[in-house]
Amino acid sequence: MDKVLIRALRIDTVIGIYDWEKAKQQTLLLDLDMAWDIAPAAATDDYNHALCYETVSNRLTALITEKPIELIETVAEITARCVLDEFKVSWVRVRVMKPGAVKAAEAVGVEIERRAGER
Repeated sequence: MDKVLIRALRIDTVIGIYDWEKAKQQTLLLDLDMAWDIAPAAATDDYNHALCYETVSNRLTALITEKPIELIETVAEITARCVLDEFKVSWVRVRVMKPGAVKAAEAVGVEIERRAGER
């Protein structure tokens, strides 16, 4: 399986369950692995056959910052749904990390995998 990767996409947004978290922006880091047949793009050197990581990144940033979200689990699910539905990938792995959420850890997070057609 070919994959298009995005690593450590930095998104500053309102995220969290505590009142103090709802009053400021925090940083999330997203990693995505997206199933995509890169052979047509490679064979033709044609951008129209590629999955544009910039377009995906911009869409996810807009989605995640459009309203406050309490849980990183929610961020992971809406990210996966968006990538599957809007960009027509057949499989996606999403990791959402929240740096500084636990004092003794560099970051905490969740990771999910979803396939097209799953609900």
